[in-house]
Amino acid sequence: MTAQELLRRFHTAAADPKGQMKQYLEAGEKVVLTAPVYTPEEIIHSMGLVPMGAWGADVPLEGSKEYFPSFICSVMQSILELGMKGGYEGASAIVIPSLCDSLKCLGQNWKYAVPSIPFIPMTYPQNRWGTVGTSFTRAGYERVIADLEKATGAEFDPAKLTQSIKVYNAHNAAMRKVDEALAHHPEITAAQRSDLFKSAFFMKKEEHTALVEELLAALEGQEPAAGKLKVMTTGILCDSPALLDIFDDLGLHIAADDVAAQSRQYRVDCAEDGDPLDALAEKFAAMGNCSVLYDPDKKRPRTIVEQAKARGAQGVVVVLTKFCDPEEFDVPFIKRACQAAGLPVALVEIDRQMVNFEQARTLLETFRDVLE
Repeated sequence: MTAQELLRRFHTAAADPKGQMKQYLEAGEKVVLTAPVYTPEEIIHSMGLVPMGAWGADVPLEGSKEYFPSFICSVMQSILELGMKGGYEGASAIVIPSLCDSLKCLGQNWKYAVPSIPFIPMTYPQNRWGTVGTSFTRAGYERVIADLEKATGAEFDPAKLTQSIKVYNAHNAAMRKVDEALAHHPEITAAQRSDLFKSAFFMKKEEHTALVEELLAALEGQEPAAGKLKVMTTGILCDSPALLDIFDDLGLHIAADDVAAQSRQYRVDCAEDGDPLDALAEKFAAMGNCSVLYDPDKKRPRTIVEQAKARGAQGVVVVLTKFCDPEEFDVPFIKRACQAAGLPVALVEIDRQMVNFEQARTLLETFRDVLE
């Protein structure tokens, strides 16, 4: 397939996750939903189940308002809304991590609002380092395994987990490589870049890896188009079609990202030898530079600056999910680090219910003029 044909394939999966899930269910497979930000997908995959990302959608909030206050992340609200309206019908379970207060609320509310799909908690420690942290994480994985066996009838096999870890490491490597390649191909639109990352949550990783590798091969023989202004994005989500259209309309090329639903997923690999559950716990301990992971030294802002400079980004766009406290707490540190490095910063606040992005357009127009 050509690069454009492959990008259309990614778009189909990203735009219709319910259709993707239907295909797996019709093939006789069992689907397990995985809520943001980090869930042990390798475990789910190793048990012969299909991990399917549940990051919500741009839908009106109705029933979920009975469970959440208005001042809570719309990602969590829309996940519950979709569950209540049958958007995840057919799934065998949902795994929800405990990485922020909103996620904890989502898990408890899910038990009552969507009783047809069992809720499986993944309880992570804040202090994830050392023997105590990794032992706690491993205990959380063992709880997930027991709950998955009960909900799906599948059985856990450590040897199969080792194989799944290899599958996920291969996908990580492919995603890091394509992220680097896209930085040098401004003809790939912001929307197409988003589709590539978003589709990974709705496809089996081995299937997605094959398509990414095919895209990399196609891009190798393709001359990059004329340059645009390079920027870096950071935040939880950056998948709103209306917002992405603004990037493209204004000639802003996303050369790098620090987005939880995008590149943050693929930074750390898992050891492929030894006890696989211990290896997964060590992988989680090694992760960092994320707003929902305890970081007393606040290394994330420095990492953003380093990555932006490495990719030649001329500025940083903070895409702030409204009412996301962990992200809001990091904003002042990000601004300070970028300003000290001479990188202009734009702050765009979004949520899943936004229909008018004209204020964001005006802000980004001004930002573009600063960069030129």
